[in-house]
Amino acid sequence: MTKWLTGLWNWIDYRLPVQRAWDTHMGKYYAPKNFNFWYFFGVLSLLVLVNQLLTGIWLTMNFEPSAEGAFASVEYIMRDVPYGDILRYMHSTGASAFFVVVYLHMFRGLMYGSYKAPRELVWIFGMLIYLVLMAEAFMGYVLPWGQMSYWGAQVIVNLFGAIPVVGEDLVQWIRGDYLISGATLNRFFALHVVALPIVLLALVVLHILALHQVGSNNPDGIEIKKHKDANGVPLDGIAFHPYYTVHDLVGVTVFLFAFCGVIFFAPEMGGFFLEYANFEQANGLKTPEHIAPVWYFTPFYAMLRAVTFDIGPLDSKFLGFVVMGAAIAILFVLPWLDKSPVKSIRYKGTFSRIALIVFAAAFVILGYLGVKPSTPGRTILAQLCTVLYFAYFIGMPFWTRREKCSPVPDRVRMTGLSKGLVLGGFALFIILVIVPIKAVGASEGGPCGNVPCLEPHKPFDISDKESLQRGLKYFVNYCMGCHSVGYSRYGRVAEDLGIPDQVMLDNIIFTDQKIGELMTISMSPQNAKRWFGATPPDLSLVARSRSPEWLYTYLLTFYRDDTRPTGVNNKVFENVGMPHVMLELQGLLECAPGPAVDSHGRVIRNQVGEPATVACGTLAPGAIKGSLSGEEFERVVYDVVNFLEYVAEPGAEKRKRIGIYVMLFLLVFLVFTWLLNREYWKDVHK
Repeated sequence: MTKWLTGLWNWIDYRLPVQRAWDTHMGKYYAPKNFNFWYFFGVLSLLVLVNQLLTGIWLTMNFEPSAEGAFASVEYIMRDVPYGDILRYMHSTGASAFFVVVYLHMFRGLMYGSYKAPRELVWIFGMLIYLVLMAEAFMGYVLPWGQMSYWGAQVIVNLFGAIPVVGEDLVQWIRGDYLISGATLNRFFALHVVALPIVLLALVVLHILALHQVGSNNPDGIEIKKHKDANGVPLDGIAFHPYYTVHDLVGVTVFLFAFCGVIFFAPEMGGFFLEYANFEQANGLKTPEHIAPVWYFTPFYAMLRAVTFDIGPLDSKFLGFVVMGAAIAILFVLPWLDKSPVKSIRYKGTFSRIALIVFAAAFVILGYLGVKPSTPGRTILAQLCTVLYFAYFIGMPFWTRREKCSPVPDRVRMTGLSKGLVLGGFALFIILVIVPIKAVGASEGGPCGNVPCLEPHKPFDISDKESLQRGLKYFVNYCMGCHSVGYSRYGRVAEDLGIPDQVMLDNIIFTDQKIGELMTISMSPQNAKRWFGATPPDLSLVARSRSPEWLYTYLLTFYRDDTRPTGVNNKVFENVGMPHVMLELQGLLECAPGPAVDSHGRVIRNQVGEPATVACGTLAPGAIKGSLSGEEFERVVYDVVNFLEYVAEPGAEKRKRIGIYVMLFLLVFLVFTWLLNREYWKDVHK
């Protein structure tokens, strides 16, 4: 058997140089022995790339690239495809994780001079990967066809219209239509799934080939090929396999621990990884209050918005587009801007160290400002940070020539900068980021707008089956006459809530719908629009797009308002024109004057300490009484909101249970990889 396998291997290797490729890039590729934490991110970027490709293939199997079906197909994946929600979160979290590791990988290059000769081509290929990755991410961001995806695409694509002469034609060519439409979605799908991944993979291969041709840089910026033994092995090098194979396993496991923590327990990451506005289907007739791209584009978006002035015939839109493009283009020429005789930040002068910290802080601040709505203060800060961003690169040839550098040792060292210096630099970075943001970060209202959110008697809990069952009953009786939960199925709800199918059919389904059908109302959209003036919205995802706290406060704050067509209004979402469907349970509240409060519920006072008053500060029981006490009605509302929280993401509890087992496995695996790494490296660190 052994002889047969050896013969097969020799036969393959003669025709395909597998052994030579392995020796060149793994087995006999010698890397510096002093790699530190910052060198994990190259391997991690490859890991995330594989994750994106594999999960993307599975998502494509159930995705419909059309304006009519894209949003619904994503919800189908989330709800009806086995483990589809986990696959979708692996892909969406992977997109953000890709940029996290790439940004940290690039920062490591800046710190240790990995762009300097002879690695200029390695850096250029890396920047091309970054550019293609941005295009790939943008195309993918549009595909779910949510509100922010649609309007973000509208803003970004329209930027090309600022180009003189050809701008408008170019925009129309990119869109494939006069507006962002199904044609745009379809061509973005083709680029995202086929064209750009091929280009990305090719660039990754070229990046690795170029790296292994010249050898890896190290924290000291010393070329290890200068000192070799009699066999030609670098004295400061070590075989990539098995040493860095097991070493990287530790970093991979730690990364997977954090990665899976996000996937299973916080996939939205507060709206940064999955924006709340994208839980609403794209609507070209409804513009969001604030349009912003996903977080990894926001530094450049902030630069775009920072340009608020015209220069002669060049308007601010065009100049902003130029600045945004230049911010990326200038990275390509970095190898020729750094004139320092040394590579690593360890041996560069104090000015270079401070400049790098200021640059990193400016980039992070720009990322924050790109997410937030513009204010005069934020615009000024964005302009300052944009200047600092470009000043870092433009000024580099001047200070790197003149600053005094420390002597570079002849051989690599296993120790770096002192802990005090590193902690001091990190503290400076934190201060430079937080202080300016705090200075311009005016209060913007809480989850319930300018009205303080009401607190339920206990936290919302979608594992409480009895509460969900009651919520389903109330929803069907009071809400479903107008509103659908059209991405959810009766059968799935019955199974998750522990309701027998026959009980569901007898008590919940009042039409001729079957147990496996979607939970839609019997009224046609045309009739609903004629009755109400507009089709009542589907509530499948309202708890995610608005938050359960918003819903709870909304349902409790209806009050009499004779100026409205229905005679009622709402403090959270005023002038909605919606009847108070649970009037018989709550009664009709009356408005009473009260103190004005801010988004945090604090009373607003004037300069002498007197509270400001508003016409409708509080709600009091009116002449029309309900059948329930205030406490009883609050429990009803709690159950309804709890049910809508479940409907918004029915697989959440199962996903979290799986997540616990995954995290326990990774914890055990981390111990194993750490012990294995220690065993392999015990002689190297002597």
